[in-house]
Amino acid sequence: MNRRIVTEPITVAAFAPFGDLLSVSGAPDKIINQGQCGRYHDRARLDFIEGRAGISLFDANPRALPYTLDMVERHPDGSQAFIPMSHQPFLVIVAPDEDGRPGTPRAFVTEPGQAVNYHRGTWHGVLTPLAAPGLFAVVDRIGPGANLEEFWFDNPWEVVAG
Repeated sequence: MNRRIVTEPITVAAFAPFGDLLSVSGAPDKIINQGQCGRYHDRARLDFIEGRAGISLFDANPRALPYTLDMVERHPDGSQAFIPMSHQPFLVIVAPDEDGRPGTPRAFVTEPGQAVNYHRGTWHGVLTPLAAPGLFAVVDRIGPGANLEEFWFDNPWEVVAG
């Protein structure tokens, strides 16, 4: 394997072409619940075609670096948010679209407590927790039709720690 991707820390700016980085940073937008809760309001752009938003629970096996990336997928009819239900980092792999195919992938590692929302049509790797438990709430499109495209690389990529 001669194609290598070095992970980078995830930031709002670096991830913006692919989706929304969800985190509690800075001052909350509102204080609610009798002053006991900060609300960080409307942090993800949910986008669905002919369907509705649904919440599913995913329980994924943890993976380790180096990681072999041989496939990415995308969802043309809806965005997809991954919200960890533990305080563990996870690997986020995305790729720009280049004429209907994924371009060169990028790999990010989240900080504990961060979540991501992939924009509709964004090429991304599968759910890749780096520690157990790999329990996530996933907000995505529920509806009829094929909302999954997979792309298998002829030559896999190796994702290594940065």
